[in-house]
Amino acid sequence: MAAENAKSKDLYPLALLMDELKHDDIANRVEAMKKLDTIAIALGSQRTREELIPFLVEVAQDDEDEVFAVLAEELGKFVPYVGGPEYATILLPPLEILASTEETLVRDKAVDSLNAVAQELSQDQLFHDFIPLIEHLATADWFSSKVSSCGLFKSVIVRVKDDSLRKDLLALYLQLVEDDTPMVRRTAAKNLPVIIDLLTQNPGLSTNEDWDYISNMFQKIINDTQDSVKFLTVSCLISILKFFNTKGDHSHTRDLLDSATKLIGDEAWRVRYMAAEKFDDLASQFAQNDEYIAELIQPFLNLCEDNESDVRKAVAKQIPGFAKLLKDPSIVLSKVVPAVQSLSMDESEGVRASLALTVTNLVTLMSKEEAIDHMLPILLNMLKDEFPDVRLNIIANLKVVNDVIGVDLLSESLLPAITELAKDVNWRVRMAIIEYIPILAEQLGVQFFDQQLSDLCLSWLWDTVFSIREAAVANLKKLTEIFGSDWCRDEIILKLLKFDSQLLENFVYRFTLLSALTALVPVVSMEVVSDQILPFVSHLADDAVPNIRFNVSKSLAAIVEKLRKDKPTYDETIKKSIMPLLDRLVKDDDFDVQYFSKISLEECKKLLE
Repeated sequence: MAAENAKSKDLYPLALLMDELKHDDIANRVEAMKKLDTIAIALGSQRTREELIPFLVEVAQDDEDEVFAVLAEELGKFVPYVGGPEYATILLPPLEILASTEETLVRDKAVDSLNAVAQELSQDQLFHDFIPLIEHLATADWFSSKVSSCGLFKSVIVRVKDDSLRKDLLALYLQLVEDDTPMVRRTAAKNLPVIIDLLTQNPGLSTNEDWDYISNMFQKIINDTQDSVKFLTVSCLISILKFFNTKGDHSHTRDLLDSATKLIGDEAWRVRYMAAEKFDDLASQFAQNDEYIAELIQPFLNLCEDNESDVRKAVAKQIPGFAKLLKDPSIVLSKVVPAVQSLSMDESEGVRASLALTVTNLVTLMSKEEAIDHMLPILLNMLKDEFPDVRLNIIANLKVVNDVIGVDLLSESLLPAITELAKDVNWRVRMAIIEYIPILAEQLGVQFFDQQLSDLCLSWLWDTVFSIREAAVANLKKLTEIFGSDWCRDEIILKLLKFDSQLLENFVYRFTLLSALTALVPVVSMEVVSDQILPFVSHLADDAVPNIRFNVSKSLAAIVEKLRKDKPTYDETIKKSIMPLLDRLVKDDDFDVQYFSKISLEECKKLLE
């Protein structure tokens, strides 16, 4: 009888899983699959191999995609549960089935898990089990299997030391690049840069014959009739250039430059877009030869004038990076700056906003006089742009301009831009400029800030949107961390405490003031806390609004935490001024005030121990 009970207990985890995976509700089946690791631990490694994995092979052929996706992901972590790397190949059959499904998410997770398992395999396991799996998927009839196989070559290509076997693998990959199905070719092209990069990191492995295959694949992709495949050539080209540059072999650079210019001028806008998006990386691979860089100037300018706004938007961010490669400063002024001028007035607001992200970096390539003559008018104009993102992006990146030409020349347009953004009808725009204020404060210095921006920062405390008021409080704290406690006392706290008493009749104003002063407690000196903040907070302990009173108790706890750091000096203040207040608030008529005050009182007592 005892033996039967033990057997029944042993079978329970698997039986439970089987029952839950037969549940009509798919959500139950998904949750059951997420507990696979728990089931495996309960079963032990031997029974996991002998019972659970065969059962999962059956499940992998008959359920919904949501269940498959979880199974595919879980199996990638299963090597320890089947007894370690020695038994890891038992996970390959269910993952191969999942890698052949039609649902993209399931295939992607299965490929990730197969690659994870491959890292655990020995060389023998790799040759006898994993490479045959790749070959089986790559030569299957269904496109889904072939697509999955493309993502598995990276796990084996550099572990194959045998030249002949590596050649066979590359020949198989070439078949995928030439496949009749565009989706297979697209996935093969997408994964090719990873394989090339791995060969670059292991140059001793690759032979000339390997590179014949790579070159052949590249030519197939660059001449593909589908632009959804062809645009991936740009990444392949960059990886190939990196390989030859690493080897110090520049014999192919001329041909590869011709391929680059061909892609940049391709009739398909997606291909031009990818060339524009990666122009910095692409051009930098030719940096060892000034003549080659010079040949890229006109193609680059063509992208800046492209009839597709997405292409212009992509290349706009690349301008400073490419300009750095131009050794002759006069070319930057005569060729690049006019292109920047044109893009800064582009009809597409997305293009202008993209340009604004990096354009300020151009001033580092110029003398102060050149920056003032050529770049300042463009930047000042962009600070007046009707689209808020353009102004925000320029403001966020002004440090480099300030370093080169100083803030005085910018201030005339900078302040109106900031003021306008600060009052924008869209509260998210106001939020964005608040978040940039600490960056500006560091860049522009305390003198400029006090004269021009201090009052603006205080005005946000009274915004109609709570999130803005909350952000304004956080902003004051950040500014105090930058400028110091004395600045905060003189420019913020004294101004807040002199606030119009009529406005303080409004609950929102009192609450915001209390929040602001409480937030400043950790970042100002103890003298400021004791002399300025504590009296105001204590005064609000008698406020008519319970919400104010229980927030006073929280504030008092923060003040005690601060003052307690200098024990002898402020012990009397804490015992005679703060603790009696908290004792009184604990006995308040309002339940919420009692509750929060009790918590604060207990915190303070702990701090005083």
